[in-house]
Amino acid sequence: MINHRKGIVSAALAVTTIAALALSGCGSSTGSSGSSDDKTIVVAASPTPHAEILNNAVKPLVEKDGYKLEVKEFTDYVQPNTATEEGEVDANYFQHKPYLDDFNKEKGTHLVSVEAVHFEPFGLYPGKTKSLDKLGDGATVAVPNDATNEARALLLLQDAGLIKLKNPEDINSTPKDITSNPKNLQFKELEAAVVPTVLQDVDIAALNGNYAIQAKFNPEKDALTIEKADGLAAKTYANILVVKEGNEDTAKTKELKKALVSSEVKDYINKNYKGAVVPVF
Repeated sequence: MINHRKGIVSAALAVTTIAALALSGCGSSTGSSGSSDDKTIVVAASPTPHAEILNNAVKPLVEKDGYKLEVKEFTDYVQPNTATEEGEVDANYFQHKPYLDDFNKEKGTHLVSVEAVHFEPFGLYPGKTKSLDKLGDGATVAVPNDATNEARALLLLQDAGLIKLKNPEDINSTPKDITSNPKNLQFKELEAAVVPTVLQDVDIAALNGNYAIQAKFNPEKDALTIEKADGLAAKTYANILVVKEGNEDTAKTKELKKALVSSEVKDYINKNYKGAVVPVF
């Protein structure tokens, strides 16, 4: 009888302990922005130019206002969004609105744009072939495989007179929408971060501005053709600050927005990227 009662007490203590641990776990899962007095802003970003802009130009500004900026670098276009959705970071800075819209649709995420910051002209760059007029029959073109950036590549190829699309202004075009391809171009569809690594194996490649910089290209000098900084592309594909829906008006988001569209950031971009990155504010 005594042993039986001890067992009941032990069991009760065990349940109480588990419940306490469960409550403790719930309390610790509020995410990076869960505490109102938390002054650390965590941002997911691609290394170039986003993390550079954040670390070199934004960080000193937010520190003056009593915040600490922590930048987590990612080399792909998926993890920054999933980290933001899951509350591992407060915001991300690496993408444009068409990509964000497509990501939300495909992944069921709830991410929103809160500020447009800069534009990175998208371009066609040399691989084995050093000029567009020397492209041979069946030449291979490496393009990003995400919907928005692949369409961007196709629109550039069309502007260069290499293909024709069913709808010449459709920002959702795919290779299936090509109606004329006189050089029989072959498309190598790859994750955007992989495209610059295959330059030696393809004739030309379509690169996002950040990956062109990482590949040591000067977009103003090395691009075979490039989007105009004062055209429709600049408005459509401006890189944006993104947060999870519901966090648009938090103190951290407001602080980031204020810093990213400051004169200090504009001066930093113009001085360091010489046309490869263009402020849009």
